[in-house]
Amino acid sequence: MSEYPNTQLLIAGDWCDGSGNREMPVHNPASGMEIGRVALAEPADLDRALAAADQGFRVWRATSPLTRAKVMRRAADLLRERAEAIARVITLEQGKPIAQSRIEVAVAADTIDWFADEGRRAYGQIIPPRLPGVIQMTMKLPIGPVAAFTPWNFPVTQSVRKIAIALGAGCSMVVKAPEETPASPAALVTAFVDAGLPAGVLNLIYGVPAQISDYLIKSPIIRKISFTGSVEVGKHLASLAGQQMKRCTMELGGHAPVIVTADADIEKAAQTMVMHKFRNAGQVCVSPTRFMIEEAAYDQFTDRFVEISSGLRIGAGIEEDTQLGPLSNSRRLDAIDELIADAVAQGATLRCGGRRVGNEGWFFAPTVLSEVPLSARIMNEEPFGPVAILNRFTSLDDAITEANRLPFGLAAYGWTGSDQAAYRMGAEVETGMMSINHLGLALPETPFGGVKNSGYGSEGGSEAMEAYLDTRFVTRTFA
Repeated sequence: MSEYPNTQLLIAGDWCDGSGNREMPVHNPASGMEIGRVALAEPADLDRALAAADQGFRVWRATSPLTRAKVMRRAADLLRERAEAIARVITLEQGKPIAQSRIEVAVAADTIDWFADEGRRAYGQIIPPRLPGVIQMTMKLPIGPVAAFTPWNFPVTQSVRKIAIALGAGCSMVVKAPEETPASPAALVTAFVDAGLPAGVLNLIYGVPAQISDYLIKSPIIRKISFTGSVEVGKHLASLAGQQMKRCTMELGGHAPVIVTADADIEKAAQTMVMHKFRNAGQVCVSPTRFMIEEAAYDQFTDRFVEISSGLRIGAGIEEDTQLGPLSNSRRLDAIDELIADAVAQGATLRCGGRRVGNEGWFFAPTVLSEVPLSARIMNEEPFGPVAILNRFTSLDDAITEANRLPFGLAAYGWTGSDQAAYRMGAEVETGMMSINHLGLALPETPFGGVKNSGYGSEGGSEAMEAYLDTRFVTRTFA
């Protein structure tokens, strides 16, 4: 793999340019400079990809789960062998620190292994009959070709969650990956191709998102939709899928609350949450954002959180000592500027950051706002950037009420020394995932998904594969 390769489409096992020979530039967020190009698909290319997925499904569903698992495990091994090169590509096109990119590749390989084995455990059942001589059974069968739409913030792990689940279930795929970060998903797909995945089972395309999603979802070939992205776009795609009666998995935005009680380990909470908040420059769907700290510990936690945040090393992700890289695109700079300005105008205190850094690239300083009123936009809109909001509470009831105020429910966090408080957080906060006193989310073997406007379905754990399988009931008598 070259330092940064140009990216083509993969259709029916062949890497190719789009039929219209259109392409767009890819930029390095650390410099803003163009580093490569990505090919864009036309409707004719989508037709070829759909036809390939249709034929690939016929081949892959007839392949035994054991053989499918062997191919997938070989792909995981190739990913590990190529980890350093792929990690560098992630950092060059997405911006995150190289250490985080290495973790992304490692998690992707583990995810493939997990779902390779889950495909071998897609069990049916024998149901006791009411009459003698009758057999009643269910079978789990792959639903069919899948259309997957993946975002730019985690270009490998967000893609692999969909790919590994679908392939483990026996489905074929057309993956529409992000144009901002095209080369790392292509490297992931290359590992499957080199592992011996039959042509047409996995197809990779890029292009105009709205046109591609509309075209693929309406195709009668596609039987299942998986999308990760914004709430607004997710609702639109879900409505398109609903018109076609197609099953969906939707992993949408969040605005993760964090509840810190006075009896928590304040030092551990502050250190852990700073690193988690500013991971990938805050461009994480489960990023902790709305902090609610009990009055008695507010000053201690806030002072320590600000101190650690202010000391983070900002730089190009490719530099080994970088802790906070650039935002992935220039659009995020303007959006975050506007949210911070609105909060300060409404009375919030800017404790640190709040500014762009340097004259090159898309860097933004780690930012902490305190005493932010509920009317501020940032209290109601996901910032998706390096901004933390620190407010205080006097009772756990108030904290839980605030945690549940918004129509989002993807992830939440709690820090407490009380078993009772921990139980209430887990039981009463309306969220798909809750992590208390540590970071325990996004493992391949655990569920990953939200509630309310944050979507539905899981992209992790044993639950994830159910959305890619049909349950068929078969009953017969002996002649």
